[in-house]
Amino acid sequence: MDQPESSLPHAAVQKGQTPRHEELVRLIAQSLYSLGYRKAAATLEAESGVPLYPPEHDRLLLDVMSGRWDACAATIDSLTGITERNRAVAEFLVWRGHFLELLGTGDAGLRLATEVLSRRIAPLAIDRRCVHWLARAVVTSEGAVAPEAVAECRIGLFLDLVEALPPWFRVPSGRLEHLVETAVIQQVASCIYHNLPDEVTLFEDHKCHEEQIPSDCRQILCAHKNEVWFVRFSNDGNYLASSSSDCTAIIWKVEEDDTLTKKYCLEGHKSPISFVAWSPNDRMLLTCGNGESLKLWNVDTGECNLKFGAAVKHIIASCAWFPNSEKIVCASSEPESSPNMIFTCDLEGQELEMWAGERIPKVSDLAVTPDGKHLICVCPNEIWIRELRKGREWKIPERQTISSLSLSGDGQSMIVNLNSQEIHLWKTNGSSRVPDKFKGHKQGKFVIRSCFGGSDYHFIASGSEDSQVYIWQRCMEMPIKVLYGHSMTVNCVSWNPARPQMLASASDDRTVRIWLGRKPHSLT
Repeated sequence: MDQPESSLPHAAVQKGQTPRHEELVRLIAQSLYSLGYRKAAATLEAESGVPLYPPEHDRLLLDVMSGRWDACAATIDSLTGITERNRAVAEFLVWRGHFLELLGTGDAGLRLATEVLSRRIAPLAIDRRCVHWLARAVVTSEGAVAPEAVAECRIGLFLDLVEALPPWFRVPSGRLEHLVETAVIQQVASCIYHNLPDEVTLFEDHKCHEEQIPSDCRQILCAHKNEVWFVRFSNDGNYLASSSSDCTAIIWKVEEDDTLTKKYCLEGHKSPISFVAWSPNDRMLLTCGNGESLKLWNVDTGECNLKFGAAVKHIIASCAWFPNSEKIVCASSEPESSPNMIFTCDLEGQELEMWAGERIPKVSDLAVTPDGKHLICVCPNEIWIRELRKGREWKIPERQTISSLSLSGDGQSMIVNLNSQEIHLWKTNGSSRVPDKFKGHKQGKFVIRSCFGGSDYHFIASGSEDSQVYIWQRCMEMPIKVLYGHSMTVNCVSWNPARPQMLASASDDRTVRIWLGRKPHSLT
């Protein structure tokens, strides 16, 4: 809202200028001074006739430093655009400064200090506790200003006064830079397709093109011999792992030109591989077959380093890594007569901790936050969160069956796919009472997996039973993009964390598709 002209000092608005013009000149001058361009700033002040500080500012500064207390009070009383409360606070600061200086002169100033307290401070409409504190100071001399500290205390007094006075009285440090940054942030927030953080510029209004969202199928990977159930990029974005009902997993290398080449085919499972999990350091890969033991693979050699079934006597339903890449957490899927179980183990397969019993839910998917503080498990109709260090637990109920879980890269948010054809977004700290909802895809029978992606995790992508890939902007309920190309159910998607314009999708049609967006220089 524009400040009314009457609230500005009478000399601030010159002929041909508006209040907004005067404010802009002062903001630019302050910014130039802060950047070290003092001559340019002084020239701007002289040429525009608009000083960085209004006359009242300089007058009050001189009066404070000279100890002209009545003049200070008169200047404050003459200011426009100040609330009565702030006026009282400013006058209190002035007279308190005078009062404490008088106390510092010993017995000679005691009578004068008492007079200032009763005649100047007590009548002000301020918190009475402030008056009472000063009254006690008459006896204790608490806060008294020694003569050698007067100059320093007066500088502090002036700085306190500036904070209590109207905005036009001073220009806050970095104000212009703050306004520019706020404008950029708001433009980015309103950009539906924002996916390139380095492309923001001050020279034009920010607008990302639709083509920057992965939507162009550049490559179809056909190495699997049956349905592809899972796909996941490594944390550094240099590799992609896919797993299939053909009982194999494949590690793909992401080349510099955004094409993918086959690196290793991981063989050894006798059952379909339902998911894979990259270690945080990307040196190892876990694969889990249906009702089969967990396997740990060396990414550099493609060799199986450990078969967890030899040490862990449970059928593992899902697992996740801790951030140090030295420990994993697993959920067991035992026969109906056995209790549900969640346990951690090291890379030798030795159990470290275990949670079991009736209170432990049957887990279908789980994750550990990147800071290692929380374990998140999804059960048929609820999300179960455990704060690992303190043992605190809480649950988030869902009315429909949950099929999968995915965390944002920063660990602040999570999404769950429901068989009701909705995706719900929750905060991992449990602060959200109502989830953000995303609709449009098809899911009723199968496990469909979604993911966060893009610049600062602005987007959500999901597979679908109608053979399409759906992409949402996090602030919008309906999709902004639908990707066509697969001929059967799309089971899983993964967004490259290092290349925000690359997305992979895995389908029952036995293929993995690589979707790319266009970079700005290629836009027409």
